[in-house]
Amino acid sequence: MKNLFITSAFLVLLFASCDSNDSDNNNSTDTPELTLVTSSNTSGKITYTDLLATAPMVKSFTIASLDAEGISYNSETDAVIVASRTNNKLETYTGIKSALKAGTDNLTLSISSLTGEFTNARETAVSGDIVVVAQDQLASNGMINKFFVYKKTAANFSLVKTFTTDFKLWGIHINGNDLYAVADLTGDLVFFKDFMNNASGTITATKRVTIAGLTRSHGITYSSSDDVMILTDVASAASGTDGGLIVIKNFSTVFNATMTGGTIALMNQIRVYGPNSTLGNPVDVAYDTVTKKIYVAERLNAGGQVLTFNYPTMTGDFAPVNVRAEAGVTSVFILRK
Repeated sequence: MKNLFITSAFLVLLFASCDSNDSDNNNSTDTPELTLVTSSNTSGKITYTDLLATAPMVKSFTIASLDAEGISYNSETDAVIVASRTNNKLETYTGIKSALKAGTDNLTLSISSLTGEFTNARETAVSGDIVVVAQDQLASNGMINKFFVYKKTAANFSLVKTFTTDFKLWGIHINGNDLYAVADLTGDLVFFKDFMNNASGTITATKRVTIAGLTRSHGITYSSSDDVMILTDVASAASGTDGGLIVIKNFSTVFNATMTGGTIALMNQIRVYGPNSTLGNPVDVAYDTVTKKIYVAERLNAGGQVLTFNYPTMTGDFAPVNVRAEAGVTSVFILRK
């Protein structure tokens, strides 16, 4: 996706141009949009919802991947990008709005990366033309946890860099030129400053901290405008009742005040846990800075649900304000412009 001759300065501009995973990622003054897209690992479908419509309707479209993760949407190109776990490559599908008008189901695969550069993808983070894929360890990839960095062009995705990590990967989030990642099987948050300035090879974290009371994180999103970090806790993968959401306000201040290897205490968190929340295995999360809504991909309960929460102002067992079935839902992405 990226060629090897891109300068560091240009990369900084690319990363600064767009955030990922929440509504900070498009500040255009064009026609307002608020779009929610989701992917699934069982249905071979992605969904598209115009949340500004008078009566928002969920539209589903068939893609060439039965199992997909890490969805994102670009309204200017009217295209979604997914990390296909079926085909082990990045895939771009175009023509969503024209398909909506025509009432058709299938989307066109326009470009993709080479097959097999990664396997067992768990998330993507997008900034401008840059797409980062998080590969989780599996026998098929030699039990290697790795970031794959691509540059997207009109014709393909070119692999630019790869970074091997010493922890299991799942959710990732780009903020400017920095990258946040959750360490799967732990309650740890890992930070890489000037992520793209590293040379390919093993990458060393700038800081790693523990989130008190978090058993096993998967989903992550950060709003720089609100300075809010949101993490999901799947806890036990077999339990449909022990999941939760963790919101950290004034995150940059809290994070900077926490030493490497330290812990972000419960007093610095707003926590949503309990039976009313219906959170079992929340695997992904997105946040809209205007409505203050939090969108969660709940993978376990009812075979998959998209849950919408009001922004919590205190810790408690709060019910979602909206629940919809979404078979096998794996990722959620909000675009506001």
